[in-house]
Amino acid sequence: MTDMTLETLVWQTRMDVLDHLDLSLSIPVVDGLQAQGDLIVIPLAMIEPMITIYPGAGPLGAGGWAEVPPDGIELLRGESGANPHTLVADRGTCRWTRNIRDADGLAIGVFENTAVAYLLHPEHGASGVTPGRYVVRRQRERDGRRARLVAD
Repeated sequence: MTDMTLETLVWQTRMDVLDHLDLSLSIPVVDGLQAQGDLIVIPLAMIEPMITIYPGAGPLGAGGWAEVPPDGIELLRGESGANPHTLVADRGTCRWTRNIRDADGLAIGVFENTAVAYLLHPEHGASGVTPGRYVVRRQRERDGRRARLVAD
């Protein structure tokens, strides 16, 4: 998937996006840390000492890993139950597991991709992720002296 437009990604996943988004624009591809609403994608190497990936049996495929299909896999759904964050990749180029734990309790999962993968959200649009290994986590924000999860 090179020079991907939002229109092509929406068609491929059959997901709707909000009308304010320009479907004709090319989706930017980012190398490194990126955020999308209440979700943040972090290169695994940046926080590897804090992460444990559990091998073996799990709810996803062999060793707890599953291939990310071309129509995408839902990573996280917004607080109200709407607006899913979806990971999309060409067949055979990306795998995903939820068999993970991190010291902060914010990790949702890990994915590794050998070609550009895309994060799609109905409100935020999409962004591309360069090949690598990434941790997907919830984001926190400070509310005075307390930390709380970002609500999208």
